[in-house]
Amino acid sequence: MSDQVPLTWLFTALAVMLLVAGFFSIAETSMMALNRNRLKHLVREGRRSARMTQELLDRTDRLLGVILLGNNLVNAASAVLVAEMSIRLFGEGEYTLMIATASVTFFILVFSEITPKVIGATYPEAIALPSAYVLSPLLRVAYPVVWFVNLFVQGLLRLMFIKPPSEEGQNLSMEELRTLVLEGGKFIPKKHQSIFLNLFELEDMTVDDTMTPRGQIEAIDLEDDIEDIRTAIATAHHTRLVVYEGSLEKVAGILHVRKFLNASRKEPLDKDGIRAILRDPYYLPEGTPLLQQLTNFQDQFRHVGLVVDEYGEILGLVTLQDILEEIVGEFTSQKPMSGNLLRKEPDGSVIAEGTCPLRVLNRKAGFHFPLEGPKTINGLVLEALEDIPEPGTALIVAGHPVEVLQVHDRMVKVVRIRAAKPAPGAAP
Repeated sequence: MSDQVPLTWLFTALAVMLLVAGFFSIAETSMMALNRNRLKHLVREGRRSARMTQELLDRTDRLLGVILLGNNLVNAASAVLVAEMSIRLFGEGEYTLMIATASVTFFILVFSEITPKVIGATYPEAIALPSAYVLSPLLRVAYPVVWFVNLFVQGLLRLMFIKPPSEEGQNLSMEELRTLVLEGGKFIPKKHQSIFLNLFELEDMTVDDTMTPRGQIEAIDLEDDIEDIRTAIATAHHTRLVVYEGSLEKVAGILHVRKFLNASRKEPLDKDGIRAILRDPYYLPEGTPLLQQLTNFQDQFRHVGLVVDEYGEILGLVTLQDILEEIVGEFTSQKPMSGNLLRKEPDGSVIAEGTCPLRVLNRKAGFHFPLEGPKTINGLVLEALEDIPEPGTALIVAGHPVEVLQVHDRMVKVVRIRAAKPAPGAAP
């Protein structure tokens, strides 16, 4: 380089080159750190810079090619420039090359690599979108060189049996979606977040988890006295009732209380009149996924289904309302004893009915009972003891101290449950 070029010009040129190299570094890091889902949202909103950025990221090989091409050219020029400046300042002694190498390494690391990349990783969206206005035209200008270099890159990747991931392979899994919802708490209202999380749980739930057990189904027996039937219908807690003849194995149909009341306006209905307004019962097999059953209810315009086992025995009853409450939470007080399934005591323990579902205990009381086996605390206690317990029996179930308070008719009626004790040596 000619001595006629002033040294101050060389320093100015070096500063400009470091800034240009810093731009390529900050653009590279911000582009790679950009939230792709946020970028897609901005593209749908019509942001031109977002669309340009998306086009660049769709071909990462070309984007990295133009960035690294510019970065390496500028860094190489900076090295030559620093070498010339060192010769000017220190002469052509044996230590000049060492000083030039150390100097250019320091300047590039601090001003063109580390600092820009930290800034780019901290503010990816604010930097990546404006950078697209520079990188897009630069890629068009340098495309022949980038294409030529990428020929060798693609060949080398094939030799190493490496295939770049496609856009389809980058879809979020269910667990990743759950994590996004949990981490987005400050942007999503708490109630909406709860609904999203309940939907994720619904994926693994079946009708067995939410059905009303056979023994708690509110039903009408047509063999009862007609006056008793009318009284039972008038005082029913539900709008749809199971009607059977003699036993629950002989279901006659489903009675809509509103139809019964409308038909009784002119004159009271007898048993034949009740049979005439019944709708055929709807059966569904145990183990049916809740989401599938929700679709089935919608397709068949049904609100109530009877859950049966492989032998056709009725196990319980599931309603459209039961499934909706798993998503949005309880929104009615129509269910009898709905508020008496569990009660929190001042000492921190919980008094629960034996028929209380384990999911309800886990959700409302913060317990951690397993959900793979029995569905109620009664079933879990009987499974643990393998016998019918006496009142006062105490045991540990899934780490929770459980005391049996009442037993009736071969069932655990009431229990007291305390929070699980921390494991020895566990952090407080």
